[in-house]
Amino acid sequence: MASRVTALKRGVTGLAALCLGAGMMVVATPANAAIPAGRTSFPGSVPSFVTAAADAGPAADTTVEGEVYLPLRDSVGAQAFATAVSTPGNRQYGEYLSPKAWIAKYSPTQADFDAVKKYLVASGETIYATPASREYIVFRGPAATVAPAFGTTLRNYRVQGQVVSAPSSAPTLPASIASKVQGMSLGDSRVRLTRPTTVSSGSAPTAKLKTATGISAHTAGKAAPAADSTSCSDFYGEYTHSVPSIFGHTVAPTDLCGYLPSQLRQSAGINKLINAGYDGSGQTVAIVDAYASPTILQDTNDYMVAAGAPILTKFSQLKPGTFQDEEACGFPSGWQGEETLDVESAHSIAPGAAILYSGGFNCAGGIDIALSKILDSKLATIVSNSYGYGAEALVADSTITHIQDTGVQAAGEGIGLYYSTGDSGDESASTGYASPDPISSFATAVGGTSLGIDARGNNVLQTGWGDARDIFVNGVYQAPVPGPFYAGAGGGVSETIGQPAYQKGVVPKKFSTDSTGQAGRTQPDVSDLADPYTGFQFGIRPIINEETLATGPLEFSSIGGTSLASPLVAAKMALLQQVAGRTIGFANPALYMAAKASPKTFNDVLAPKPTAILYFKRPSTGADVTISLNQDTSLVTTKGYDTVTGIGTLNLPAMAAALMGR
Repeated sequence: MASRVTALKRGVTGLAALCLGAGMMVVATPANAAIPAGRTSFPGSVPSFVTAAADAGPAADTTVEGEVYLPLRDSVGAQAFATAVSTPGNRQYGEYLSPKAWIAKYSPTQADFDAVKKYLVASGETIYATPASREYIVFRGPAATVAPAFGTTLRNYRVQGQVVSAPSSAPTLPASIASKVQGMSLGDSRVRLTRPTTVSSGSAPTAKLKTATGISAHTAGKAAPAADSTSCSDFYGEYTHSVPSIFGHTVAPTDLCGYLPSQLRQSAGINKLINAGYDGSGQTVAIVDAYASPTILQDTNDYMVAAGAPILTKFSQLKPGTFQDEEACGFPSGWQGEETLDVESAHSIAPGAAILYSGGFNCAGGIDIALSKILDSKLATIVSNSYGYGAEALVADSTITHIQDTGVQAAGEGIGLYYSTGDSGDESASTGYASPDPISSFATAVGGTSLGIDARGNNVLQTGWGDARDIFVNGVYQAPVPGPFYAGAGGGVSETIGQPAYQKGVVPKKFSTDSTGQAGRTQPDVSDLADPYTGFQFGIRPIINEETLATGPLEFSSIGGTSLASPLVAAKMALLQQVAGRTIGFANPALYMAAKASPKTFNDVLAPKPTAILYFKRPSTGADVTISLNQDTSLVTTKGYDTVTGIGTLNLPAMAAALMGR
């Protein structure tokens, strides 16, 4: 077998029997079971949810998608090269390889790729898509062909309220083919568990933008906040409402209607950069999601006109072709809001940058192909990815190795990948145990904050995103304060990916040590606005027919999630690349160095004292709700690095000044 990426704590054979965090044994090929002669076992391709307790019977003999992952030719060397070209001070810093050169040096050979493809076709599978990098093969075929091809059967398992299929025992391959393979993904768990990381506040959509002029409508001399208003606020503190005593408060600001581009730019100091000529011109921000909105450019520009912001003129789209697995992936309508949010928020921050959207034909192999299209031709140097696979503990080791390899390729080519960390905190609310989403140590993980922007455009509140909600009736809370957890930024330490060098000396041991005592890759790296109650107001013509993709009229609503934070950070990096006059690529080594050498280049996100709260009137029921901020499951904000906001939010003016040598 080819060697694994050394950043992984376990190789593909290391998760044969242990179900991470669940304390149950995986129903996989037992250690003492005889493997058929001439075949090699891949226990690392069995997800940890494959347990007797979760078994829901045989999988239906329907067409399913799978992927076979091929190893990099020199994964250790590729990782070392990616680290070197991404680390300031290294003599190779910035000396990236072109995609063609990277593929020629590190990708699987054409002969190995062809041999694996030939085996799949001979086994009855249909090759559906392959990347130019030759790192994996997406195939489709009936579940019944899995047994002879991979020496296993697919069974159904109950996972997070869903029934998904996965291999019931460790897959095997003929030794002649196994030597060219590092693992595989079988069954439909990826298409059923991968979802956008957006969160709605629950406010009803409106036909008009809450305000068409942004902060220019607000004056410092505005009257005192209106008491007991149930209206959402255009800026933090515009309206307030009486609440039963909670954390010492008896009055709370109302939730935000959703910030506009002008407010986000003013609060981040971006307007000064734009006035100096740094608006992202010459940069391309790529966005990857599943499917494609039929009205994305029209929606974006109608929204920008309503918000008084520049329209998007530099937009291109790599369309995914025929949509697949629509029901399993949550339908095109379920992904339309994600694409719209990503495009509109990124353009709001870097109005001069080009935006490239690459959509997947589904939310599993299709998303992989959509990303590979960008990497294999270097169509952008910044890529925002706002979707999650769910808890790392639910993803097979072989898939995590594949995620790592994708990050290594991007870094080696000088492409920065930005991923949202999820909206379920440490995931314990849905899984019963803490586990971060799987994000490569060669990508930037983006956590979330709650943000209060006042009438002048100043940040008067910034804390970690973690919302707990409590309903009150006749002055009495219906649950113990602060109420149940609703949503919050993902984070935590990986049980699978080892600690990267750039985190040493910055991430405290209490955050970087996993359950076995090993140092792991900790998330997030940085953060930005994510709280839907202090979120972003966006415009969309929602899909009303999944078959024809017909849409309804344009509507506006507030939205959040780390899906918002990721494109915001990606767009800010586009501004910094323009200031620097060069490609930054994989930014983590430079970001962590800056955090140690110049802490003021980041805004350290802390917990306000007393705990900050908001008031929200739920439109659907009329319920009075308090939202207590910075209540993110087991994840807490602290001085310095923490697992909600990482090293903090980017202080753009300070970073730009440093890059300009001021």
